Amino acid sequence: MIAVVDYGRGNLRSVQKAFEYLGHKAIVTDDPDIVVKADKVVLPGVGAFGDCMENLKSRHLDEAVVEFIRSGKPFLGICLGLQLLFTESEEFGPVKGMDLVKGRVVRFPKGLKIPHIGWNQVEIVRENPLLEGIKSGDFFYFVHSYYVVPDEDVTSTTTEYGVTFTSMINKDNIFATQFHPEKSQKLGLRLLENFARL
Repeated sequence: MIAVVDYGRGNLRSVQKAFEYLGHKAIVTDDPDIVVKADKVVLPGVGAFGDCMENLKSRHLDEAVVEFIRSGKPFLGICLGLQLLFTESEEFGPVKGMDLVKGRVVRFPKGLKIPHIGWNQVEIVRENPLLEGIKSGDFFYFVHSYYVVPDEDVTSTTTEYGVTFTSMINKDNIFATQFHPEKSQKLGLRLLENFARL
């Protein structure tokens, strides 16, 4: 069973429907116990970093996510769900994140059209199981104004938008994307299928 974490923010139903389309059971839940006991967990997210951290904490979902990840089972963060894993964000901050990945979240430099919206390419710099069937130059769908700067060697893909930024990470059982696989058509579904099969 795949648990999609509901903390009041994010495109939860589209993530759930994508897994169901692929034939995998996925439930949307705000119950920390269900999150901890799930086979796999997905943390989607849209909105402001600090607001989302507060929502996670108020429902004790931050503790559940940390406990789940420490169990070694597969975890997938999407968009803000990637950023929340990091040490801190400069969005209305600094604001502390979950600190599961060392690094920070920063805003795109001035002069770029913000947010970065639409299709863009990924460059694979390190393979991971979710990238099976995906190659450098493939396009995925992005919507974000901030990006992660890891202090650890966790980057799987990079993307160009005024700067070269990390668009996917993998650290042990943690996988996370800045792009939205559930909005990225065939290749996005391939990535979600790869995750479901882990």
